[in-house]
Amino acid sequence: MTDKKPKILVVDDEKHIRMLYQEELESEGYEVATSDGEDSIESILARENPAVVILDIRLGPNTSGLDLLQTIRSLDAGLPVILCTAYDSFQHDLKSIAADFYVVKSVDLSELKDKVRQALARSPLGKN
Repeated sequence: MTDKKPKILVVDDEKHIRMLYQEELESEGYEVATSDGEDSIESILARENPAVVILDIRLGPNTSGLDLLQTIRSLDAGLPVILCTAYDSFQHDLKSIAADFYVVKSVDLSELKDKVRQALARSPLGKN
């Protein structure tokens, strides 16, 4: 019997954010996959099969995390998604209500980690 670690997918266009989240979440005992948001979200989800997605809203000039959120919801409505952005103004955007949680980026990752734990409690893939 193996104790499989829940997998978290981090989608952010900033490499240092992806690396920071990966390091912090792996230290919490999670497996972490990362993406810069350039690849198709469909192929990433199929390849990684995450229990939770952490998704930035602003992913560069051609990609919006809110659009990716809509795609994720159409593929798997039950997959928990945490929007994590530097902009609290998007919290009131109608597209953002499809997310399970909304976290404003901070140097203190305790809120994000707390939301990951809550999201895993909702995810069928997060339960061991």
